[in-house]
Amino acid sequence: MARILLLLFMGLVAIYAGHGVFMDRLASKKLCADDECVYTISLARAQEDYNAPDCRFINVKKGQQIYVYSKLVKENEAGEFWAGSVYGDHQDEMGIVGYFPSNLVKEQRVYQEATKEVPTTDIDFFCE
Repeated sequence: MARILLLLFMGLVAIYAGHGVFMDRLASKKLCADDECVYTISLARAQEDYNAPDCRFINVKKGQQIYVYSKLVKENEAGEFWAGSVYGDHQDEMGIVGYFPSNLVKEQRVYQEATKEVPTTDIDFFCE
């Protein structure tokens, strides 16, 4: 009986682990409004369309509003990316959080300055 339970448990762990993948890190640090990166930094408007190249990023259409939660610290020749979610067509509808190029948007309103430098973690680049 114990072997059956152990095999069942291992199967459930394998199924759960198969639902996501850790992608390469885009940066080792990010700027946030607070130490936990939970507060919104700003509201930005997309200046052009953007098609996400992989699951770490979000699709954006020109004119959409995006809530910005963190700003990756640019390293070497890498592009500068921010993390946020697209404001939906329906009032108060928030979308999936993902990265987008910072030069794609224009900040409309800054709620809090991004002054806290925080290390990124593997979960920042986890895809389901």
